[in-house]
Amino acid sequence: MIALAAVLAAVSAVGFDFASFVRTVTSAPPPATTRADAIVVLTGGAARIPYALDLLKDGRAERMLISGVDPRVSENAVLSRLAPVARFLAGCCIDFGREASNTVGNAAEARKWAEEKGFHSLFVVTSAYHIPRSLAEFGDALPGRTLIPYPVARPGLDLDRWYERPETIRLVISEYLKFTLVRARLLAERLGLASPASVSQAAGVIPHKPGPA
Repeated sequence: MIALAAVLAAVSAVGFDFASFVRTVTSAPPPATTRADAIVVLTGGAARIPYALDLLKDGRAERMLISGVDPRVSENAVLSRLAPVARFLAGCCIDFGREASNTVGNAAEARKWAEEKGFHSLFVVTSAYHIPRSLAEFGDALPGRTLIPYPVARPGLDLDRWYERPETIRLVISEYLKFTLVRARLLAERLGLASPASVSQAAGVIPHKPGPA
């Protein structure tokens, strides 16, 4: 009976945690009026950079880092795919990060950039389903800084009704498992049970391919 109770408690805890994750990725709207020192946008989704550009254009931050740009892609090639305003802003307010190949790398790249520029508050712009994992990694890499999640809806992906399509079911469950692994790794590191993961080590657990947009 004790073992059965323990199993039921564990299942209930996982179910509650998963439900909380689903609420976060399906219901959290982007902040409408909040301002920050700067913006970090993670490559990997076609809509992410345009939304980040809107924040910059509207004066809600003073500078933007595009993290995870493929080293083989030039800045002009990235900008040519965006609105004309991007070319204007590139000269004053946009930096390109080319070292990150996954979410851990994005956080490390953002930390280095924020320290160099003296930024204390950051918008983190990425796909809605990627927000919890990104915030976990960024929170670990940038302690003491204010992180403002800015979830972006991927075109053609209806997360509000994620349970109706195999594609979104797989995506939500996969992202939840990755998020759970990240939390377990970070907890182990804080308890001294594991050494801090390097970007190359984490790449095998938390894949995130860089891209030009």
